[in-house]
Amino acid sequence: MGIYKSMVADNATEGNARIEVLISDMNGRLRGKQIPIAAENKVWSGAVRLPTSTQSLDIWGDDNDDITGLSLTIGDPDGTCVADERTLADMPWAPAGSKQVLATMHELDGSPSFQDPRAILAAVVDRYNALGLTPVIATELEFYLLAGDWRDRGIPSPPAALTYQGEPNGFQLYDMDAVDLLDNYLETLRSYARTQGLPADATTAEFGPGQFEVNLLHRPDALAAADDCIMLKRVAEQAARKHGLKSTCMAKPYTEHAGSGLHVHASIIDAQGRNVLDAAGGEPRKLKSICAGLLQTLQDAQLVFAPYANSYRRFQPGSFAPVDLTWGFGHRGTAVRIPERDGPGARIEHRVAGADANPYLMLVAILGDMLLGLENDLDPGEETTPACVPTDAPRLTHDFLTAVERFRTSAFIADIFGERYQRLYGDTKRKEAIRYLRSVSDFDYRTYLPRL
Repeated sequence: MGIYKSMVADNATEGNARIEVLISDMNGRLRGKQIPIAAENKVWSGAVRLPTSTQSLDIWGDDNDDITGLSLTIGDPDGTCVADERTLADMPWAPAGSKQVLATMHELDGSPSFQDPRAILAAVVDRYNALGLTPVIATELEFYLLAGDWRDRGIPSPPAALTYQGEPNGFQLYDMDAVDLLDNYLETLRSYARTQGLPADATTAEFGPGQFEVNLLHRPDALAAADDCIMLKRVAEQAARKHGLKSTCMAKPYTEHAGSGLHVHASIIDAQGRNVLDAAGGEPRKLKSICAGLLQTLQDAQLVFAPYANSYRRFQPGSFAPVDLTWGFGHRGTAVRIPERDGPGARIEHRVAGADANPYLMLVAILGDMLLGLENDLDPGEETTPACVPTDAPRLTHDFLTAVERFRTSAFIADIFGERYQRLYGDTKRKEAIRYLRSVSDFDYRTYLPRL
């Protein structure tokens, strides 16, 4: 921490300030360029370029030209990073005067790139706008805080303040001692969030050692809500670095502890500002139809909510990560929950995505699913209650490759994401899944080698 502070102090001059132009790749990793603050005009004039294949990179950073044909095969052409001025924010961890801005990749002819997650989400929001409707979105991000020696150890471990003789103190759900012990980190996170204008609300300790949740307030702008979420991930990591720690949005960093989710609350308002999901004390027909639309497409879209092999370790029976395609009023064991049915707070809560999901692609899928329920009168099936849990509900898959194949062959996915992106994302993830299946793990050696 002392080294970090002295570095900032040494560099805290206008001459060292920079503006970072950031785009999201398919995995929700931020990529981009640093521009000297003195040359900031380049950002707003459209002079910042990157290869369009930057957004086709897989989790290892490979452009996979052999399966996509989007890199060297076509000369690895540039695109233009069109900065969104609304996202301009100070970077409190960087030299004084430094800023960041999110951008959308455009082709050189001015059209949004089919590979850009922000552009795909914007296109789905346009469908709502054409109906005179506006989605209202809030997200709840869970993540783990880890000890800073994770690179040397090769495995994660909780911050020392939450352990006794190296072992976790136990479950920490809503434990204020856990919050107090890491208050320096959490205060830095909150300070960074305030500086960047992120609508961070409640912070709570979750089940796992070092696991926390930060709620972001709702936005009547789905793109802004996704921007908030992806920047919160960055803020959590930058705050961790300041304190010699590491944050992670891996869905399941520990075998024996809870996974991390990314829950989404969504409602819809009309041109008069009325919540179209408000049942007004009557039958919540529209809410149920939207639940049905979400459930009908969950299997096709699961790859977006669980985009890595590790993601599927989170879906465990008896956990708060849903495995059945169920819905209910206020029931936290369901895939789709209705927290409120009447009034301006009427909404659905989508509980499937892991913290590792790309926020833009996640909202593309959810808003696309909700359109089915808006435009049709659908039946979600039997309600889940404490006294009645459906026994024949379809299930999410526990298999990465199965989710990949469902995504690659889905007509719904082709419609919402576009056929070209469906092919790009599906083929890239298929290569990742096959590589995972071919890898012999430590579990294999420990279990089978001594016995077979």
